[in-house]
Amino acid sequence: MKKLLVLFVLAIAIFVVAGCQSKTYRIAMITDSGTIDDKSFNQSTWEGIKEFASDNDISRKYYKPSDIGFDQYVASIELAIKNGAEVVVTPGYFFENSIYKVQKDYPDVKFILIDGAPHNVIDFDTFETFDGEAPDFDTITDNTLSIFFQEEQSGFLAGYSVVHEGLRNLGFVGGIAVPAVQRFGIGWIAGAYYAAEELDVTVTFDATHYAYLNSFESSPATNSLATTWYNSGVDVIHAAAGGAGNSVMTAAATLTNKWVVGVDVDQSAQSPRVLTSAYKALALSVYEALESIFNDTFEGGQSITLGAIEDGIGLPLDDNAWRFTTFTKAQYDAIYALLVNGTIEVPSIVESQLGDDLTQLTLEDFLTELGFTPNAALMAKINPETS
Repeated sequence: MKKLLVLFVLAIAIFVVAGCQSKTYRIAMITDSGTIDDKSFNQSTWEGIKEFASDNDISRKYYKPSDIGFDQYVASIELAIKNGAEVVVTPGYFFENSIYKVQKDYPDVKFILIDGAPHNVIDFDTFETFDGEAPDFDTITDNTLSIFFQEEQSGFLAGYSVVHEGLRNLGFVGGIAVPAVQRFGIGWIAGAYYAAEELDVTVTFDATHYAYLNSFESSPATNSLATTWYNSGVDVIHAAAGGAGNSVMTAAATLTNKWVVGVDVDQSAQSPRVLTSAYKALALSVYEALESIFNDTFEGGQSITLGAIEDGIGLPLDDNAWRFTTFTKAQYDAIYALLVNGTIEVPSIVESQLGDDLTQLTLEDFLTELGFTPNAALMAKINPETS
């Protein structure tokens, strides 16, 4: 009897182990410093994956690294591949080094890198590389697709719209001073001043009301910062800060006539104080990339940039999200068309192939051409690396 019981237990154990080993996840996402439910960058990327996977009955799983860093990211990617991932999606600039490595180590796996391009430089002051080889910003293997967005255009539309709505005192909080976040801020300033020149009004954008939080997580400190800004006269804060934007929304909700501009996705459902959101078509771009992979039409080995021409950026037009009372959808369509046809070229960061320091020269030129004298302190705030 005991022998039969032992054999029965062993049989069950073998069945369970075999079942665990057979469970694979064909599509994987590795989260960046934020969380999967940040209602912003990570969540929107994951929603695109979930939608495609559900539509096509394909297994998927997300992985959160133990920490932010090259080794932790590589370990998470390799774990995903071990668990059967045929496609790995990585949202964020921080994955550039790890994708550079794994794209070569795993040529049969497809990689989708959002807001970044593979390279091996880990220190832009010394140009030290993680592999000891010469700096390489050119290698994107055939199994990798790099996707960028023109965040400056989305930020421009947001800045333009709030000034047309009648708001005059503006602020900006970014999560971390990475290029995508910087582009939102540059566009936000450019759009506000473009509208100010068009309407012949004065906007206030004090350098003390432009800050990076060094985090994409919500916190009491961010709530306190936003409250202080609002109480000093700021009307609206563009929060390009992932989950930290929730802290700004909470601050706005406790005060009267204070507004927030969301980021990456339509964040209107998160707070009635979200006037609009500077979005990127994250979920759609991921869906379409996955579709090309599983339909065998994938074109890797390249970096693409999605903007107004591709309908890759904008403000949400759904009636529930449109909270403007003065700025109209007709005005939005008109300014959007000027981005599409190139009449308006929105300034952005300038980054050389070898990663020289980012500058705001194009923003300074843009403001000068509008007839404004650029605020040197504000310009320096955009890129703390050069200030």
